[in-house]
Amino acid sequence: MAPHLVQPGWRFWRQAACTLGASVQHRTWAGVSRIPRLGSPWGATATSPRVYRSGFSTSPRAPEVMLTRERYPVRRLPFSVVSGEDLAAFERIVPGRVITDPEVLEASNVDWLRTVRGSSVLLLRPRTTEEVSHILRHCHERNLAVNPQGGNTGMVGGSVPVFDEIILSTALMNQVISFHDMSGTLVCQAGCVLEDLSRHVEERGFVMPLDLGAKGSCHIGGNVATNAGGLRFLRYGSLHGTVLGLEVVLADGTVLNCLSTLRKDNTGYDLKQLFIGSEGTLGVITAVSILCPPKPRAVSVAFLSCPGFSEVLQTFSTCKGLLGEILSAYEFMDAECMWLVTHHLRLASPVQDPSRFIPDQHTGRRYHVAESVCASEPVDPESPFYVLIETSGSRAGHDAEKLNDFLEQVLSSGLVTDGTVATDHMKVKALWALRERISEALSRDGYVYKYDLSLPTERLYDLVTDLRARLGPRAKHVVGYGHLGDGNLHLNVTSEAFSPSVLGALEPYVYEWTAEQRGSVSAEHGLGFKKRGVLGYSKPPEALRLMQQLKALLDPKGILNPYKTLPAQA
Repeated sequence: MAPHLVQPGWRFWRQAACTLGASVQHRTWAGVSRIPRLGSPWGATATSPRVYRSGFSTSPRAPEVMLTRERYPVRRLPFSVVSGEDLAAFERIVPGRVITDPEVLEASNVDWLRTVRGSSVLLLRPRTTEEVSHILRHCHERNLAVNPQGGNTGMVGGSVPVFDEIILSTALMNQVISFHDMSGTLVCQAGCVLEDLSRHVEERGFVMPLDLGAKGSCHIGGNVATNAGGLRFLRYGSLHGTVLGLEVVLADGTVLNCLSTLRKDNTGYDLKQLFIGSEGTLGVITAVSILCPPKPRAVSVAFLSCPGFSEVLQTFSTCKGLLGEILSAYEFMDAECMWLVTHHLRLASPVQDPSRFIPDQHTGRRYHVAESVCASEPVDPESPFYVLIETSGSRAGHDAEKLNDFLEQVLSSGLVTDGTVATDHMKVKALWALRERISEALSRDGYVYKYDLSLPTERLYDLVTDLRARLGPRAKHVVGYGHLGDGNLHLNVTSEAFSPSVLGALEPYVYEWTAEQRGSVSAEHGLGFKKRGVLGYSKPPEALRLMQQLKALLDPKGILNPYKTLPAQA
């Protein structure tokens, strides 16, 4: 027997024959009845931000969010103000779906992080592209500013008004138009919730190429408008590649129907690419055609602990080499992230409590016997870093063999000190919850300063260490996690409340640091309102000018999502 196989602390759930199969199930979590309030990692709603958002934006005890115009130095542009005649016109276009109730408008005026708040007095809920066209035609004629809004799960204040812009919600545009079983091409309206689309295509043997922690609330139109990255980027790439066509309504009400379902179409400019990532500033996406890959037949998740960030990087290099085509995700989180999810959400690390593992009767190897990923009391993390690795393939035996070879190598080389493997669907979701719910845990820790950066992989964590020393006791937590396989760092800093001094220590320092590494100030969250002034750290002046020219061409009055994405012009 190889010595490394009996090292204390190695707590994988595996069969005696070292394959990942059905017998794993009897050594896994139980105790569902112990799950408190929102802390459940089990079931369809366990990881759904439909539940999560209610914890932030609808709590009766939540403090009032300061108006954006009071917190930030921004000046209202000379748009018209909604009149009684406007309300009557909108009532003719979308009868019964013209909302002026302040209580209903409150949720649409505040971002889900509760950091910015607009003062819109009007919410419109169209059901069809024709209705959107009529609305925008009227707004263009009247010079009324419009804020397109999907699920309102954005991180940079791009989905809520800054002043009194009309909120144009896609929530009722939630119909699947078609799905082609041979090609996997899905055509749907922009307001379809990502989780609902995932369920729809999975029932037909496919998966959405996009997966986000906010999948229970976010809309596919908003995903495309922000070019959301997410958890499957490593495997399936960006929406620039998987979106086949779009239907978009321009600022003057013109309907641009480029809703192609063709894989190849080399006729002129690829206009849809203008709107992917434009954050609603160039047009309102009303329908999407997207290519869905076949659903993997075998999915496994390994949750591992690493003694340092260099080991995290070396584990990734080994992972790519040994897992190859079945590697679908490689995520990392630091010990402070683990503390936050255990403290605020009562989730527990599945790689803790070394006293609770038993020898396998056939091999003598030691495997973890975990009762639950829901802890009654938080415990301190045992490792400085954790990685979550997902494999997705077509043959369980083939994938298990490759994963086991990888695990044996990283253990024997000391790159990994501990770990857990799951193949059962519910347990896979529970492991993913530890990563997906970090943002929720941070929001319960106080005011959050969020940064979404692309950096050279070898420097990915250096900024976190640097900021901990720079901020000292002014910050409650400085954490780093994200999509290491994509070079995407989610840097988050929490304090008891919004602090100008903390913000001043962070900005522009974070952006200057990123620019020095030739990184990007926004990897996947977009720019929205909060980051519009820092675009110059990642793009040259010539690119900014061209972007502004495109905006002026497609939206000459600037009514679409003003104050967002592009820097304010003098």
